[in-house]
Parts: sequence; structure tokens; C-alpha cells
Amino acid sequence: MTEPCAAAITGDAALWEARHAILAAGYGGRPDPEDPALVLAMPIVLHIPKSNPPARSAVLAAAATASVALCLDPRVGVDADGQPGPWRSDYLAWVGSRIRKVSRRARGAQWRAAQEVDGITVEVDGAEARALVPVAVGALDPRIKKLQIGGTDLEHDDPGPPPGGTPVLWIDSTLDMTVGKAAAQVGHASMLLAGAMSVEAAKHWADTGYRCAVRDADAVRWTALRELESAGHAVAVRDAGFTEVAPGSVTVIAAL
Repeated sequence: MTEPCAAAITGDAALWEARHAILAAGYGGRPDPEDPALVLAMPIVLHIPKSNPPARSAVLAAAATASVALCLDPRVGVDADGQPGPWRSDYLAWVGSRIRKVSRRARGAQWRAAQEVDGITVEVDGAEARALVPVAVGALDPRIKKLQIGGTDLEHDDPGPPPGGTPVLWIDSTLDMTVGKAAAQVGHASMLLAGAMSVEAAKHWADTGYRCAVRDADAVRWTALRELESAGHAVAVRDAGFTEVAPGSVTVIAAL
């Protein structure tokens, strides 16, 4: 089940541009509340069946696409009469704070149950991921809360060169992140990339369904990507260091 991108749902360019402007403005960085249960996060559910699991790169591409598609969906914006969509208040509260994502894996009945929780599912080359509307971690839907965060990983694959004209999210291979951690990081990257694009470029990306590719970068490519970022020609994800990597680590870079 792949839901249509924002550009396909509404033809009103002004409303779409208003949603893009929220990403382009960056994030609030509001400090975390004292109560950990009130910390806001976007859950990402990865469909990883026990038999015939999907390719890691495809799962990550699906997670990245689902994340940015939710952020530009009409339900996080307002309609032509100025009425807020059903996801708007939760989304705005989240983008006004630290941008956190938590990935969980599901299979079978768990995956089917996750489809009933508000969000967007994307399929890429047989792999599926669902980005859910951000929520306080203490108020997470029980169907999602019981899903496993860690414990299942996918081996690195070699999908070949990325298709031309498709945004590529490059992961620092030396960090050796789990698939769950990497899914959160590429989800951040797709949001940053959309916000850094011009309105016209972002609309074009929306018309493709936010198709992107995820690849591991070796040391030589990573050095070149860091130079691009320093020159303002790429966006980079710097992790807060709560899990797996050191604070300030650059985890993913995407060229503009």
C-alpha cells in the first residue's frame, strides 16, 4: 500500500508551498521536556519478514521516502479555507522540537496492524516502511509500542550505481549503524534535502513520489561529500548521539 504524494492529492500550489516552507525554515530545537514520556518522535515501522527479508538499501529508501512524504502531506497543512489538517498540530509540535525518529520492525499481523495507525506507507523494490505521525513516546499507540526496536538487522547489500536523476542519500559506512538507526538517519536526510531544495525542485521530487536511493559511502566518496557540504552544495545529518554513534557524528549526506 503506497499512499499518493502531496502533489498528487492537491493541485493547490500555494498550500503545497506553505507545507514546503515549514521544512525550509528548519527545526525549532526546543529543549526536551523534563518528563521523558513527553518527548516527541516520529515512529518508523520497517516491514522485515522472517523469511525472504528485503534488501537493506531498499528498506532504507522506503523509510526515507515515507518520512519526507508525511512531512509534505496535506494532512499536516491547512486546506483552502485555512482549516488545519488532522495531523497538523502533532506535526508542528514535533518540528518545533528536536527532530527524533524511532524505528521499529514488524512482520505479519504486526505489520498489518501498523497500517491502521495514522501515517504513510511506501514500497521500494519490494521493501516497505511506514512513517507515522509524530507523537509523545509515552502516548505511542499500543500496536506500535510493542514492536521490537532492535534485535533484527539486515546485511549490507550492493544494489549497484544509483539511477540517474534520483537524489542519493549517502551513509558513512564506517559508522556501521544498525538498519533501525540508519532508517532514522535517512529519514532526517530526506527532510533536510526537501527543505534545502527550491520550491520548483521540491515539486519535481514530489512528482516522482519522492523517489530516492540510499547507498553506503566509502572513505574516498565520504571525503568528497564532506567537501560538497562545506561548500554549501550538500546537506548533512549530524546526530545528537543518543544511540550507537558519538554526538555530532555526520551520518548521512545528500548532494543538492
